[in-house]
Amino acid sequence: MAYEGAASGGDRSVHLPRVSAVKNRQPASKQITAEQILRESRALQADAIKAPVVKISDPEELKEYHLKKRKEFEDDVRRVGRWNPTVFVKYAQWEEQQKDFRRARSVWERALEYFSRNTSIWLKYVEMEMRHRFVNHARNVWDRAVGLLPRVDQLWYKYAHMEEMLGNVAGARQVMERWMAWEPDHHGWSAFVKLELRYGEIERARDVYERYVRCIPSVQAWTRFAAFEA
Repeated sequence: MAYEGAASGGDRSVHLPRVSAVKNRQPASKQITAEQILRESRALQADAIKAPVVKISDPEELKEYHLKKRKEFEDDVRRVGRWNPTVFVKYAQWEEQQKDFRRARSVWERALEYFSRNTSIWLKYVEMEMRHRFVNHARNVWDRAVGLLPRVDQLWYKYAHMEEMLGNVAGARQVMERWMAWEPDHHGWSAFVKLELRYGEIERARDVYERYVRCIPSVQAWTRFAAFEA
């Protein structure tokens, strides 16, 4: 992905490097110390605190401001992006604030190249899509997240909850079925039962309980099943 090469404001120009996803996952030739990581993190936090309010008076000035901010974010990514996901989060959220969702998605995708097993990154990414009602984009992110991290219950819970809030009960049920294929613990099965009971689906709930006790034939599971039938 390439950004604009330059923006003019009078006799000023701002040149940005071409942005491309970093694919090399080999150890860096120059090793970074823990002290340096802390210094860089503190510097980023300080910059966020002291950032002044920017007043934009015309489209050309706005364009120049965008170029300047993107260069600052790209510099942060080059300096600490490999070990600090916060720089990607701030960058993506800023692009979201500018309503440039294409760029925001690109930043989230770059973050996932380094932090694909970071649940928080996936959640923040999909929350952006949901905030702006990009439902199909949100589903795509959820599908990738649960595919990569199927043992993270929170991802399944939130995916099914999104479908239910959209009124897509059948979709929520499908998400739950996919989750049960991974044989989760008591909480997962109970969540599925509760989904069915919320819509008065007694027979479906009974079927879930029967599968639950086969998967986890424990006293706790049988006690819950018995209470349901009482």
